[in-house]
Amino acid sequence: MTSIPEALLWCLSAGTAAAVVLAACLFRAQRQGKALAGRLAAAEEQNAATVRGNTELNARLRATEAEIRHLAGARIPDLTTALAHPHVPVRGLLDGRFADSETDHALTAVLDQISEAVTKERLRVDAAAQATLRGATTTIQALLYRLQTALQEMQHRYDDPSVAQDLLHADFLNEQALRRIQATGVVCGAWPGLTREDSYLAELVVGATSRLRGYERVQVSNQLRDPVAVVARAVEPVAITVTELLANALHHSHRELPVTVTLQQGNRGASVIIDDYGVGMHADEIEHAMALMSGEREVMLTQLGDPPRAGFAAAGQLVRQYGFGVHVESSPYGGVRAVIYIPGDPLLTVLDESRQPMSVMAPVPHRPAAAAGGSVPATGSGTSPAPVAAPQSAAPQSAAQHAPAPTAEPYAPAPGTPSGHPDPGAAPGAEGDLPRRRRRRPAAEPEPNLPRSEPVADRTPEETASRWAALQQGTESGRAAAARPEPPRSPEGNPHA
Repeated sequence: MTSIPEALLWCLSAGTAAAVVLAACLFRAQRQGKALAGRLAAAEEQNAATVRGNTELNARLRATEAEIRHLAGARIPDLTTALAHPHVPVRGLLDGRFADSETDHALTAVLDQISEAVTKERLRVDAAAQATLRGATTTIQALLYRLQTALQEMQHRYDDPSVAQDLLHADFLNEQALRRIQATGVVCGAWPGLTREDSYLAELVVGATSRLRGYERVQVSNQLRDPVAVVARAVEPVAITVTELLANALHHSHRELPVTVTLQQGNRGASVIIDDYGVGMHADEIEHAMALMSGEREVMLTQLGDPPRAGFAAAGQLVRQYGFGVHVESSPYGGVRAVIYIPGDPLLTVLDESRQPMSVMAPVPHRPAAAAGGSVPATGSGTSPAPVAAPQSAAPQSAAQHAPAPTAEPYAPAPGTPSGHPDPGAAPGAEGDLPRRRRRRPAAEPEPNLPRSEPVADRTPEETASRWAALQQGTESGRAAAARPEPPRSPEGNPHA
């Protein structure tokens, strides 16, 4: 009887132990399952993050590839165009997310390197082209000068009016070619090609006008107070600049409209003011012209258009080399106003008209009445009034200004005292006056009593043409008379009575 309970106890104990063991095993298995589930969740999360990273990386890679294609297809062509035409914008990044990133910095560095390389190559090619053109224009210019000399010699050699007319026409065509070759050479850094002596500004402007087609439309008004002249080294550069600005005015105005040129004198220099009545220039065209003529930067041939227009660029080169100034603006008459300012120091001087008279082709200066030798009544018309006779007491002073002197020195002091010092009672010269070439007269030399010279009135084109016709007629008459037999002449050249 006692064995059965013991057996049951042992069985219960064994079952309890088995249950404990089983519960421990189940708990351990549950913990392992949770850990495995956590590891599985982490693995799944890591896999999802990897997928997302791969997706973002692929998207960024595609965006970078698109940005590189944009750089090659749009930004680099824009950059090469902007280097020749600064007003053309260069496009930026295609995707704004790359702003200020490593990719943006790398692409910018590529653009900078390309810009530097293209600029250096353009400068090298342009320098080579300018050297080639400079050599060619120098040779052609020398040949054209020789042709000009030959044509002028033939004009003096042949008397036939029809031949003379043909020679004048050929000479004028040669002058047209010479002007274009000269401007092209100046743009390429060549020397203007002529050495002249000190020349009156009025003569220089008339000479520049004669180089152009339509010169008969140019009306020159000389408002200079003194016989102002340009020094020798700047004569041809100023003439080239005046010619190119006149050519621009004549080209952009109707062939029946005039082009007015006014010569003005200031305290520090003289100005040539050119006004036309043409179509005018837009603000961007005026800005471009001023950039070319300012002389502040080098000009490349590729910046002169197609076909190249070398006039303004040639003026800019000469402005930088010789120190005068050019300004272009809209004219009050609707066209374009160009102003060439020539500083008195060191490009201007005042010549002695008695020793070096001005050409008859130059416009007569409209000087004040006091400088002309008498008072002139005010008139309302634009024509020059008739000169008024000067009082007799002023004759010796005028004779001292016009009579030749035995000695002359450039920039000599004004005659006042025997020592050459100025008269204490004389009025001092204004500051900034132009340098004058004065004549020194010995103190013992008497002043000749000569009548005061009268101012010369303006000559109309008809009067000038009649003078040249009379000159031609007189020349032909003289040559015809020379062809007839003459009585024997004495050694002095006078015929026997």
